[in-house]
Amino acid sequence: MQKVCVVGLGYIGLPTAALLANSQFQVHGVDINQKAIDMINNGQVHIYEPDLDKMVQNAVNNGNLQASTLPEKADVFVVAVPTPFTENYKPDLAYVEQATRSISPYLEPGNIVILESTSPVGTTEKVAKWILEERPDLNITGNSENRIFVAHCPERVLPGEILKELVENDRIIGGIDEESTKKTVQFYKKFVKGEILETNARTAELAKLTENAFRDVNIAFANELSMICDELNINVWELINLANHHPRVNILQPGPGVGGHCIAVDPWFIVDAAPETAKLIRTARMVNDSKPYFVIEKIKEVTKNLQNPTIVCLGLAFKANVDDLRESPAVKIVKELSAIYDQTIYVAEPHIEELPKDLLELNVQLVKTEEAIEKADVVVLLVDHDYFKEINPRVFEGKKLIDTRGIYKNEEERMTRLSIRI
Repeated sequence: MQKVCVVGLGYIGLPTAALLANSQFQVHGVDINQKAIDMINNGQVHIYEPDLDKMVQNAVNNGNLQASTLPEKADVFVVAVPTPFTENYKPDLAYVEQATRSISPYLEPGNIVILESTSPVGTTEKVAKWILEERPDLNITGNSENRIFVAHCPERVLPGEILKELVENDRIIGGIDEESTKKTVQFYKKFVKGEILETNARTAELAKLTENAFRDVNIAFANELSMICDELNINVWELINLANHHPRVNILQPGPGVGGHCIAVDPWFIVDAAPETAKLIRTARMVNDSKPYFVIEKIKEVTKNLQNPTIVCLGLAFKANVDDLRESPAVKIVKELSAIYDQTIYVAEPHIEELPKDLLELNVQLVKTEEAIEKADVVVLLVDHDYFKEINPRVFEGKKLIDTRGIYKNEEERMTRLSIRI
C-alpha cells in the first residue's frame, strides 16, 4: 500500500492527497480541472483550507505528490468526486461512475478501491459493478487470484478543520464483503488516529447520510422557530438562550438557510431511497430550503418605502470563515435580490477574490466590506465570519440592518444597532 491514486482534488480529495503524501505515501492525484492540476504541480492550491498550502508545497517538493488529468497504476484508489442531485432531487452519480470507469483500466489484482464520496445507499455496489463491466477479468469476491477489494469510507470532516479531522476523527469503513472491509481498514490504520469502525457498505453509506440528516432536522427546528418568533414578535436569540438552560435541551442557532456539500444535499438521498417513509427528513429539507425566501421577504419589507435602496449583503460562503460557496443560502439570496431589484446588489465576502461565474453575469458587484457598508441603505448579514464580528457597530447607524446570524443579540445592541431583526 505504498502508492495511492486519489481521483477528485476538491475540498476533500486534495487535503486527503496532501495528508497521504506527507505520511510517506506516493500519491498521484487526478482531476478534470487542468488549472487545478497545474497549480498543484507547482506546489500551490486552488481552494482554501488552513495549512493546506504548506502541506501541498511540502508534498510536491519532496516528490510524494503529483497531479494529472489521467490516473496511474497504484495500490489503493480513492474516489472523492462530487455527488450532487438533479433538479428533482434525484442523486446524480455521473461523476462517481465516470471516475470509476476511468480507473478501471489501471486496476490490478490486490488493489483496493475506496469510495469516499458521500453517496446514496447501494452506490459502492454500483462501483463494483461498473468495474466488472470494464474489467471482466477481475473478481470482487472470494479467494480468486484476480480479485480486488471495494469499500466505502465516508468523509466526516468540518471545513476549516479538515487536515486535523482526517487524522483524528473516527472513520466508518464498509466493504462489499468482509475481506474488503478488513483490507481497507489496514490502509486507514496507517494514518488515522481515531477509532476505525467496521460495517458493510450499505450501512456505511447510510451512516453518513444519517449524520447529516440529523443536523439538518435540528437546524430546521431552529429555523422554523425563528420564523415563528418573527410572527409573534419574540426575540429568537433570547428565546433559544433561555430554553438551552434546560439540562436536556440544546437548540441550534438559526440562519438564512442551510448550505454546503453535505447537509443541504445528503438528506435528499434518504428521501429518494425511502420516499414514503422519510417524512420528517423531507419536511426538514423543505423548511431549510424555504428560509432564504423568508429572508428575502424581510428585505422587501424594509425597502418598500425606500426609493432605489442600496442593498449590501455581508457574506457569500455557506458557513463562517471559509471560502466554500457550494449550496450556500447566501448565494441563493443574492441571486434572488438581483432579479427583484434593478440596481446593483453589493456583496462583501472577505474570503474570495472574485465572484463565481453565475453571479458575474448578474447585477452583483463584489466590494470591500467597509466600502460596502458605507454605500448601504440596507445591510443584510448572511454569514457570521469573524471578520464581520469585529466591525465597529457605529457604522450601521442610520442604516437598516437585517441580522440573520444573531451577531447582535443583547437588548442594548438591538436598541442601538438594529432596525429589524430575524
